[in-house]
Amino acid sequence: MESQKLTHLDKQDNPTMVDVSAKQITHRTATARSVVVLPDEVLQLLVDGELQTKKGAVFQTAIIAGIMAAKKTGDLIPLCHPLGMDNCKVTIELSAENEVVIECTASISAKTGIEMEALVGASIAALTVYDMCKAMSHDIVIKETKLIAKTGGKRDFKRA
Repeated sequence: MESQKLTHLDKQDNPTMVDVSAKQITHRTATARSVVVLPDEVLQLLVDGELQTKKGAVFQTAIIAGIMAAKKTGDLIPLCHPLGMDNCKVTIELSAENEVVIECTASISAKTGIEMEALVGASIAALTVYDMCKAMSHDIVIKETKLIAKTGGKRDFKRA
């Protein structure tokens, strides 16, 4: 079925970058979410919505790391186009279940989507939280990373 054809394979089934030269430039956005579960002994150190460690402010550092990572997506994922994002925002909140919810929203006016940038940004922010808290406990779980929504391109997507 043509709609299920993998886009990163050529006619000989070799890996290839998708040719976007004939596509129209459209405004595109994507939001991804990563959820980190911290053990109680780490959560007890939360003061005014931030965790302070010897390495510094955990959430502030994770926000910067997520933005930096999103900007490097084309260097990290082999067949991604290198993109100059118009914007990238990372937010970190504690949920009612005491889980750290990280969202990365990226936007661009381009010929290709930006969901990989949002996914990389959320993922690296989550890994940064892990890295900065692991001295207090290794019982940290990065529970999930998923695309929440995307607009622009062939089809929009919004997770229910």
